[in-house]
Amino acid sequence: MSIVWGGLIVLVVAAVAIAAMLLVRRGAPEGSRFTDGDRASGVFGVLATGFALLAGFVVFLAFESFDTARAGAEAEARIVAHQFESVQFLPSPGRERLSGELICYARNVVHQEWPQMRSDTLGDAPNRWGRALFDTLRATEPRSASAQAAFAQYLDERSDREDARADRTHGAEGVIPTPLWIVLFLSALILLGYMLLFADSGEGAVVQATMMGGVAVMVTSLLLLLWFFDNPYVGGGGLKPTAMQNTLSLLQKEASSVASIDIPCDEAGAPN
Repeated sequence: MSIVWGGLIVLVVAAVAIAAMLLVRRGAPEGSRFTDGDRASGVFGVLATGFALLAGFVVFLAFESFDTARAGAEAEARIVAHQFESVQFLPSPGRERLSGELICYARNVVHQEWPQMRSDTLGDAPNRWGRALFDTLRATEPRSASAQAAFAQYLDERSDREDARADRTHGAEGVIPTPLWIVLFLSALILLGYMLLFADSGEGAVVQATMMGGVAVMVTSLLLLLWFFDNPYVGGGGLKPTAMQNTLSLLQKEASSVASIDIPCDEAGAPN
């Protein structure tokens, strides 16, 4: 969800809440419907505090998941670049095939997996080029000391890459369960509904509108923030494959220095 759409949603909700307050205010008695304003304010404080504590906890949880997905995407991109450098010490033809398959891996992440994460259709399926890389590596026999060191280094980097990919794809699933969303929205509706009981025909319309509008803006903005953190790959403001795109650009430039490199995929990362 883009910032523009988020702003529009906040404005619409605030406008509806203000209109409801002004409408209820017409038939409200002077001094509001409460005979004991202090007690009513105390109840509202309890409701608002409960919502704030719940929302604050969920924001922390969702932001932690968002940050893990961001860090995983960046780490995965760095590791792919490191692996490309490591395989240059391996013997042919494994060096050329692994170089090409790493480029295909990066292309697949940018052009295949990222759109699937946006649409929540990636699931638990592994990257197709991850398996191809493993099969090629098994067929490669390092003999020199430098090749054996590079082989061991590549295996370590492969494990790190899979862990980073798991962090990236986990963020696409979201961490806020449906029951918690129901409780959050129910709490928000209770707060806004309770505010209507403070309608006071003896108070100015501007003051009443400001009271209701402020609460509506705060509650709606907080719910939208939670949705943003829980869906890090959706919308114009979400995470983008910038790190992997930079790595892909670097690999394609470095590929020109690798003789007879074999790139077994098209520009979108699909097998030829």
